[in-house]
Amino acid sequence: MNKQFETILIKNEGHVAWIRLNRPEVANAFNTLMAEELRDVFQAFISGTRQARCIVLTGTGERAFCAGGDLKQRNNMTNEAWFTQHVVFEDLARALMDCPIPLIGAINGAAYGGGTELTLACDFAYAAQHARVALTETTLGIIPGMGGTQYLPRAVGIRRAKEVILSGRPFDAEQALQWGLVNQVCAPAELEDTVQKVATKIASNGPMAVRAALRAINHAEFSTIKEDYEVELSAYNELIPTADRHEGIHAFNEKRKAIFKDG
Repeated sequence: MNKQFETILIKNEGHVAWIRLNRPEVANAFNTLMAEELRDVFQAFISGTRQARCIVLTGTGERAFCAGGDLKQRNNMTNEAWFTQHVVFEDLARALMDCPIPLIGAINGAAYGGGTELTLACDFAYAAQHARVALTETTLGIIPGMGGTQYLPRAVGIRRAKEVILSGRPFDAEQALQWGLVNQVCAPAELEDTVQKVATKIASNGPMAVRAALRAINHAEFSTIKEDYEVELSAYNELIPTADRHEGIHAFNEKRKAIFKDG
């Protein structure tokens, strides 16, 4: 499959597929097209029309893995347009949940909002030393909407997850390692080689056995993830038409602190 994409790059290294978010001018932030392209790629892996034994997800450049949703695109977006766009993000989230192929995150820089949710959707992740991670949505008057409220407690524990999501504060790669969000912290120049080595090792093992093991492991923690994700979406969708959501996005684009009123 040789389809060309506008917002992502795909390269195969043997049986390892590297997917690179490729909007470095906006810190690899999601716009609608990037979400559509990622959704289509992972749906192709699910259907078998695209083949690999292991997948690596990373970003272009050293500054950012993914800064989350493109809030400039979302500035002044109507409630209806926001709902419509988010359906694409929801479809991507479900495709990541259903991906039968091991997915490793190579977190090459800042991972904020949806970037952290992408990290969490990976089976495991390695991070560069300078990476910073945050689920910043509550600072914008919304909540994580791609599985963050469900993945994070499973990764770091419910009390830590509450702290991270409710505060919206960023934390560094070493903290992410200590809390169990990433498996290893690497020097930036060594990140991709380190990830390629483990991905190649996985790809050298029996592919049917690897997929079966992944499916069995995921059943232990993620057997209800789709049902639980619907709870997150219900809460998320309640916030789309609120004054808080509008204020949060306007404040971000106006480079000021949001002023939220009591609900």
